[in-house]
Amino acid sequence: MIEPDEGLVRALLRDQHPDLAERALTAVPGGWDNKMWRLGGDLAVRMPQTKRAPSLLRSERRWLPLLAPRLPLPVPTPVRAGEPSTLFPFTWAVVTWVHGEPADSTPITSPAAGRALARFLAALHQPAPADAPRNPAHGGPLRRLRDGFDAGCAAFAQDASVGALRDVWKRAVAAPAWEGPPLWVHGDLHPANVLVDDGDLCGVVDFGDLCAGDPAADLAAAWVLLPAGACAAFLDAYAAERQLTEATLERARGWAAVRALGLLEVGRKWELGIAGGKPTWGPAGRAAIQRLLAWSGA
Repeated sequence: MIEPDEGLVRALLRDQHPDLAERALTAVPGGWDNKMWRLGGDLAVRMPQTKRAPSLLRSERRWLPLLAPRLPLPVPTPVRAGEPSTLFPFTWAVVTWVHGEPADSTPITSPAAGRALARFLAALHQPAPADAPRNPAHGGPLRRLRDGFDAGCAAFAQDASVGALRDVWKRAVAAPAWEGPPLWVHGDLHPANVLVDDGDLCGVVDFGDLCAGDPAADLAAAWVLLPAGACAAFLDAYAAERQLTEATLERARGWAAVRALGLLEVGRKWELGIAGGKPTWGPAGRAAIQRLLAWSGA
């Protein structure tokens, strides 16, 4: 994969979208599969920096413009396609800019955020078409993540919370599977993929893992994203619009345990100086575990 830089982005814009090429271009910190530049005041350029990123951008390009109009929070909707060329042999994209700061650096603090997130997910969680993407790691049966969960527990075996997390996991995988039609799910709702303004949720980003599956994968955000005390309001607001069974709640807790361990692992990589580590993810993972265990009574 070619590592994109500002000069390449400017050249690509001049080649494929010359009407945008002279706008101000500012690199945005962070990013995982894609690196991003703000383009003027209302747009952004997303450039792939991992092998899987181009296919994720193509999925966003196809599906997000169809879903965005019904979503009650701003999302980065694709507005221009960047095609492979001699300058850069991969798909890239121009999307709408979403205002706010990532929640891993500026946590959600507003009690109203729970209701805002519930409304967003209720709007998203509708039956997906037969040709919607499937992604077992982000919306499939929870039991398929057993190896990842066990590895996460092993990596933090000395942590006092691991035993309680295993209990949450056992109940989650024992719960009945989702029996409804596959629903649209974001699939990757962790703190770096939601935006915050003045303590409140103001946007959701990175829909590369958007897929059809079990809504429990997204409902894990009740513990992974929201501040202590906001979970009950979130669940009540969601249940007012969408079916929410005890089995789905149990699976959502299992997804939350997996997500929290993943955040801890990325934080540990940063502590060890390993590529891909992020300093804000470890604290976010620990906070998620504390909320999960306090709510579940584990």
